[in-house]
Amino acid sequence: MFVRAAMAHLNLVMIHPFKDGNGRMARALQTLVLARYGILAPEFSSIEEYLGNRRNTQEYYAVLAQVGGGSWKPGNDASPWVSFNLRAHSIQAQTVLRRVKETRRLWGELEALADREALPERTVPALYDAAVGFRVRRSKYEADADVEPGTAGRDLRRMVDAGLLIAQGQTRGRHYIRSERLRRVYEGVRAERPRVVDPYYDDPEGRVRHATPGSHH
Repeated sequence: MFVRAAMAHLNLVMIHPFKDGNGRMARALQTLVLARYGILAPEFSSIEEYLGNRRNTQEYYAVLAQVGGGSWKPGNDASPWVSFNLRAHSIQAQTVLRRVKETRRLWGELEALADREALPERTVPALYDAAVGFRVRRSKYEADADVEPGTAGRDLRRMVDAGLLIAQGQTRGRHYIRSERLRRVYEGVRAERPRVVDPYYDDPEGRVRHATPGSHH
């Protein structure tokens, strides 16, 4: 199925039927083919995230030029193009798995931290948002934790007093960012993330080559 999807992409982009947007339409067609096989999650049915890295985008255009030579040549060897796509999907799958495991571990670390600081469990989502670099605002915390404004204010002050959040701004413009302590928790989790491996790197000494994920990681 992945090979068929890749070939649909290649044929459309090389036929070049539209004045503009041929690449986007070809990638959409690739996703459509995979969807017809039941692969519906965008992180597995699309290589857009992988192509978000400039280095990967350059390789994408290079392999298209190598295989197609600028026009539709169905007799050309398409194996470099198929390999590129299979590599992209493999790396994307590894990236998603790593992200899930990292999120689960960070959440567990924050639950344990909240417990040690005698913070209510409802504070963990806010700590998570701050840990990964988002700003925490009281209005959002009220909605996420489903609490009254007074309770939200007290919770946020307790997180500040525990050295986990830092308050910035005044009154309506006030928001909260992660403290150095919370940043260290996040960096500690990220330090143990597994490397993404290029599945097509063949080394006689058994070494592996680490791959370049998409731009969101």
